[in-house]
Amino acid sequence: MNLLNVIDELVEERDLDRTTLINVVIEGMLAAYKKKYPHLELRISFEANSGNLSVDILKDVVTSVEDEECQISLRKARGADSKIALGQKIWVPFDGSIGRVEILKARQIIAQKIGAIEARVIFDAFKSKEGTVVQGSVYKSERGGTVIKIQDAYAFLPQSLSIAGEKLVPGYPVKVLLKEVLLEPRNENQLILDRASVDFLKRLFELEIPEVFERLVDIRKIVRDPGYKSKVMVSSHDANIDPVGTCVGVGGVRIKPILKELGGEKIDIITADASQEELVKSSLKPAEINRVEVMNGVARVWLDDEQRSLAIGKMGKNIALASALLGLTIELVENIDPNKKELLSDVGENNE
Repeated sequence: MNLLNVIDELVEERDLDRTTLINVVIEGMLAAYKKKYPHLELRISFEANSGNLSVDILKDVVTSVEDEECQISLRKARGADSKIALGQKIWVPFDGSIGRVEILKARQIIAQKIGAIEARVIFDAFKSKEGTVVQGSVYKSERGGTVIKIQDAYAFLPQSLSIAGEKLVPGYPVKVLLKEVLLEPRNENQLILDRASVDFLKRLFELEIPEVFERLVDIRKIVRDPGYKSKVMVSSHDANIDPVGTCVGVGGVRIKPILKELGGEKIDIITADASQEELVKSSLKPAEINRVEVMNGVARVWLDDEQRSLAIGKMGKNIALASALLGLTIELVENIDPNKKELLSDVGENNE
């Protein structure tokens, strides 16, 4: 059986080691023969130059043959090895054949082993990058997520770890967090990606802002509603470094690449170096707050009526993010317009 062409194609297509592939093919073919001849001791060898696959069987050397499958006469054995003696064993060519069922078995085993080798190659190449942001290009969208091509490997971005409402166009570059590198594929996926977590946003800050990467500016906490808004609390160890200004950059030059990567998602950056009252005011951006009182884990916030919807945000998301960022329950209290107070007083006096 000549397998040279098959080996050559696999080496070229899969970029795998030739010797490893030869061993895989031998194991697969041996399993096929064992399926049909489980009671025989067989071995398979591959001639690298010719590409021929040869099958041998181990037989007992005897005076009189009673079982031709497992025994060979001394006279015949000495035709292969002149020094062989009675009672010894000898490998001789096997002339048995295998059929379609056994060939399918061989193909299945070879495919499984090649898959395991490829999985190991991917694991070794990407395991050290787990938890970091990598660059890829959108390959295709499919049920449950998006396939991203990273180098020569294909990775999967599940819908559950995607930014809500984001449409990734095939061929376009994209940054992703390499969330998990599996030793063996799970549902055909070995590299699991993420764009929706706070970890992804934190890594983007480290990529774009040197002071964050160098820990001159610390990211104290991030809360995120992917696709809507994130709130990032930062601080600095150096009094000469403004943590918010450092992250935003002159004219927003540092934050813009991050905003672009996240599409329509907004980012509020808040300094941790402030009083609780100021933190509450900053966390409720873009609303303008008049007064804050914090007591027993509850922040009471006074604001004008037209600022209320801004503080609450779409479907209550802004106030929910602010509450999660600070670990406080936030209660909004409407300001009473002094003019309205006077008007109510006048009405009351007239009624009397």
